[in-house]
Amino acid sequence: MKPNLKYPIIIISLLAIAALMVFGVILQKNPAKDYREVAQRSYRIFSPECPSTADFAGEKMPLELFYVHEGLDREIMINTFMHASTILMFKRASRWFPMIEPILKKNKVPDDFKFLALAESNFYNAVSPSKAEGFWQFLKPTAIHYGLEVNEEVDERYNVAKATEAACHYFLESFAKYGNWTLAAASFNRGQDGLSDALENQKARSFYDLYLNDETSRYIYRIVALKEIYNHPVTYGLYLRASDFYPVIPTYSIQIDSPIHDIPAFALKNKVSVRVFRDFNPWLRRYTLTNKLKKTYQIFLPKEGALNVEFLRKDLPPSETYFHDTLKINEIH
Repeated sequence: MKPNLKYPIIIISLLAIAALMVFGVILQKNPAKDYREVAQRSYRIFSPECPSTADFAGEKMPLELFYVHEGLDREIMINTFMHASTILMFKRASRWFPMIEPILKKNKVPDDFKFLALAESNFYNAVSPSKAEGFWQFLKPTAIHYGLEVNEEVDERYNVAKATEAACHYFLESFAKYGNWTLAAASFNRGQDGLSDALENQKARSFYDLYLNDETSRYIYRIVALKEIYNHPVTYGLYLRASDFYPVIPTYSIQIDSPIHDIPAFALKNKVSVRVFRDFNPWLRRYTLTNKLKKTYQIFLPKEGALNVEFLRKDLPPSETYFHDTLKINEIH
């Protein structure tokens, strides 16, 4: 090789090698590629384990039957992986269970029925396509039948305490009819007439022997799944601190037995906005309360300072205290 060509060829070769090395490094350091590789290595989805035993209101679920096991497994799976919805339900439950539980107890209705309300509405005042309303999702005729006032100005389906009392009357009546809390709960979804017809036509005695529409056939399983996940959140991957839950808001009440001609003015007179007033009294549906019959109503308002987050959180346990579990922060891996 001629001396005058030797050095340029060496230089070009070295530059080519360096370029290949740089290109390789660039390929290796591609952020998108790195991210995908890390995600593929670390991302895992596991099927939550269906409990081996479960009950509703003390009545055992026959999980030895494959279709019962798979029915509960389905609802455990859905509610475990619907993280936002399930966690929000549990956050709200912390606020409303303390009101519902003593009413159930007073009426001798099993405590598990609070999970029925949770399954019905997620503790959100939604209106269903069939016009069922409130936490307990009463239809208007059923609500009126069980003693709730429902008209243009007042809808006591949105009064949690009164609606819970009405629900208790329904459950007790259904239990007297069926002799079984599981069927009493199922009738709340299907209706007593519809459930009775299904039992008679299918010559069945148990909810688990019935062939029903998809909504009712899933109903008890969803209630039990919510109960199971709520009582054992860490088992299903929900590391919920006690401080994550919405606290009960302290209130005081005003009794009225006369009309309120201007609810916004009434609210401002009591040092709250209409927004706050409606949050605490959603059963008042208009800006007036005619009250021609001079009935006595209880208006609920927040105690002084109770709208402040810091005020509500001052008595909560430390942030490392877990809800329903004894895990500590440093034990989470």
